[in-house]
Amino acid sequence: MLIIPAIDLKDGKCVRLRQGRMDDSTVFSDDPVDMAARWVDAGARRLHLVDLNGAFAGEPVNGEIVQAIARKFPNLPIQIGGGIRSADIIEAYLSAGVQWVIIGTKAVKEPEFVTEMCQQFPGHIIVGLDAKDGRVATDGWAEVSEVMAVDLAKRFAHDGVESIVYTDINRDGMMQGVNVEATVALAEQGGIPVIASGGVTNMDDIHQLAKVAPRGILGAITGRAIYEGTLDVAEAQAWCDSQQAGAQ
Repeated sequence: MLIIPAIDLKDGKCVRLRQGRMDDSTVFSDDPVDMAARWVDAGARRLHLVDLNGAFAGEPVNGEIVQAIARKFPNLPIQIGGGIRSADIIEAYLSAGVQWVIIGTKAVKEPEFVTEMCQQFPGHIIVGLDAKDGRVATDGWAEVSEVMAVDLAKRFAHDGVESIVYTDINRDGMMQGVNVEATVALAEQGGIPVIASGGVTNMDDIHQLAKVAPRGILGAITGRAIYEGTLDVAEAQAWCDSQQAGAQ
């Protein structure tokens, strides 16, 4: 199981939000590239970048920073979400060295777009499902739809989606633990590997997720916990690796 540090970009800085509220953000660094280096040095094997401004604008706003991180770490797999709503944007990110793009809002509003992009860019598409009480939210979480996350995952099961990043909005940035039950249910019912996000706080969460990892959990994204020091990236990844080695 991968431990995936999150770098959320707002106005060129590395921040964390609480429950997705742009007006409730904490700045952790003025230099996101330097922050990326910190997590790479700690042994991260993948980075999760989010263009928060882009999620609201509907187009990349912090794209240059994403490109700068990709340039500095050409061998590091990077996934990016926020404002990805056209084939041109996807092509630009992939050309810049990003490995996966995360389609969120548009996946809910135009599911056929995901199908088309999977055909056009096979192996590079992740779907981001952010849910409140099981219902998918869109537009930087400003709107909650009537669409159930599990139903949408099933819709994409045969499209070639690489994985689903599943965020429980109620837990995100609140340091209250991860919603393991909902995450596993999505992986098993949707039939696509899931990356857990929202509420990953300490090693207890990693232990719980690792127990169910064989049921379709690919990794865990962690943000506030690693910035505030309740979770150590190097320790968590080393522990996950040791569990995997022991199981073989």
